[in-house]
Amino acid sequence: QVQLVESGGGLVQAGGSLRLSCTSSGRTLSRYNIAWFRQAPGKEREFVAAIGWSAGLTSYADSVKGRFTISRDNAKNMVYLQMNSLKPEDTAVYYCASKTAGTGAYDYWGQGTQVTVSS
Repeated sequence: QVQLVESGGGLVQAGGSLRLSCTSSGRTLSRYNIAWFRQAPGKEREFVAAIGWSAGLTSYADSVKGRFTISRDNAKNMVYLQMNSLKPEDTAVYYCASKTAGTGAYDYWGQGTQVTVSS
C-alpha cells in the first residue's frame, strides 16, 4: 500500500523559514514526479511546486518563485520544500503528491501538514 507522509509544518513568524519533507512507504519517489500543493481555509487547493523524476526539472507557482525551493534526496527517498521569506498568505495545509511521468493526475497524496505564518 502506497502512503505519502509529510512533516515539518508548524508556526513561524512572517519572514521566517520552514522545510517540509515528504517520504513514502511503498513507492520509490525517485521514479515519480512529485509536487507540493496547499489549501488555505475557504480556498481551493493550489499548486505550489513540482520536481520531475529524471532530470529533476522544477516548476513553481508565481506566488512562491524565488522564496520556495523543491528538491529531492533519492538516497533517503525524500522530497523537500524549503520555504523562505514566509508570508501570512502562505498559511495553509501543505500536501505532497506523486504521479507517473506522462500522466495527467497526481494519484497518491499525503495527509498534509499545517503551516501557519503569523504577522
